[in-house]
Formats: sequence, structure tokens, C-alpha cells
Amino acid sequence: MVKVKCTISYDGTNFNGFQIQPGQRTVHGELEDVLYKIHKQQHIRVSASGRTDTGVHAKGQVIHFTSPLEMAEVKWKKAMNTMLPEDIYVHQVERVSDAFHARYDAISKEYRYVIHCEQEPDVFKRNYVYHYPWDINIERMQAACRHLEGTHDFTTFSSAKATTRGSKVRTLYKVSCEQNGSDITCVFYGDGFLYNMVRIMVGALRDVGTGKLDPDDIPKLLEKRDRRLAGATAPAQGLYLWRVDY
Repeated sequence: MVKVKCTISYDGTNFNGFQIQPGQRTVHGELEDVLYKIHKQQHIRVSASGRTDTGVHAKGQVIHFTSPLEMAEVKWKKAMNTMLPEDIYVHQVERVSDAFHARYDAISKEYRYVIHCEQEPDVFKRNYVYHYPWDINIERMQAACRHLEGTHDFTTFSSAKATTRGSKVRTLYKVSCEQNGSDITCVFYGDGFLYNMVRIMVGALRDVGTGKLDPDDIPKLLEKRDRRLAGATAPAQGLYLWRVDY
């Protein structure tokens, strides 16, 4: 048996998230369907570094699976990409040890979120950015980013629907917002993320940028540990799982 690790990207627009769901088109389902065909009707289970929600994209998602087939890495990549739909692509394939696990061995992840600040929407970007047609102050957002960095209990920035048990303490090594033309890109790099955590943080940064919140309100929100105080969750289509480190 061979354990195979793949780095993949996908356009989340037409998927009902990553995780398999009966009767729904998912990234997980498409991957396992292709492996089922490659293995001549043998089911091969795929594990990922984490799930992404409906409409969320990935630039560097990581998966693994165990296979009885002995194939060169380049042949795995060619076989999978030949059969996968156009909105999923395998960038890299490597053989790993039997102990490797895409989820449990991940030591850090980077997410990026794009806000498009124009009065009128760009129909060609509608599935890939969050259109926000009001004035937003990037300097205020950058000041708030510094308060999110470090080790904190992120309960306030976790969905009330989250099923995660145990500690909600996470460490964010880098949080930044940079503006390039009409687009603001928010970068979040840390050791782990709670359900909807990035989208809720983006919502809070947006509120800081518009003056609804002050940058110094962020530590207060963290301290309160109350999701109701952080405002609306930013929409899914602006979010990208950018990379996973091992």
C-alpha cells in the first residue's frame, strides 16, 4: 500500500463545500469518484487538511489517500487531472510515509480574503470577491489586525453553530490587510482556525474600516468571548484556503 499526498486547488463556486454530502456536488465527492475509476471500482477514502464551506475556494488544499497501486508521482498527477472536472486541479503529488495525515500533521494554515471596494459590482468577480460599495479605511483595518495577532481565545470569532469541543485558543502569527487598487486582501496565518473564524474576523475588520468599531475594540471583543458582539459574517466567495504547512 502507498500513501499519496496531493496539493490541490479548486473554484468553490459550484460546490456545496468540500465534505461529502448525499445528493450534493462536493470537492470530496469528485475526488473520490475519480479515484474510484482509477482503482477500477474500488473505493478509496480521501482525507483533507480541513473542510471548506459552500462557495469557498482553495489555492493550496492538501489531501491524502492510501492506494494499492504503484504509480510514479507524475502519473498520479496526470491520471487525476485528466479525469477531474475543470474546477479542481492537482498541482503536486508526492509519496509520503504511512504515518502522514493531511489534517493532524498540519502545523499552520494561511487564508486570504478579498474585498472589492467599488461603487458598482464587477460581474466577472462576483464569485471570487466580496463586493463592498462603501468607503473603507485601510489604515484603521491595519491597526485592528495587530490586535488579532498572537495567542487568544477566539470564541467571539467562532460561529455559534460550531461543533468544535474543547479549547478555542488559537495563535495567529500574521494578520494583515493590504490594498491594491480597488481590492483589499486580508491575510490570516496561524496554527489553526475555528468554524467561520476568518469570515467573522473579516466582518469585524470591515466594521473597523467603516468606523462602526474602533481598532481598540478588538481586544475587548476577544475578552468578552461572545459571538453576538462581532457583527455579521463576511460572505463565502471572498475566502481562499491559500496554503497548508507541515
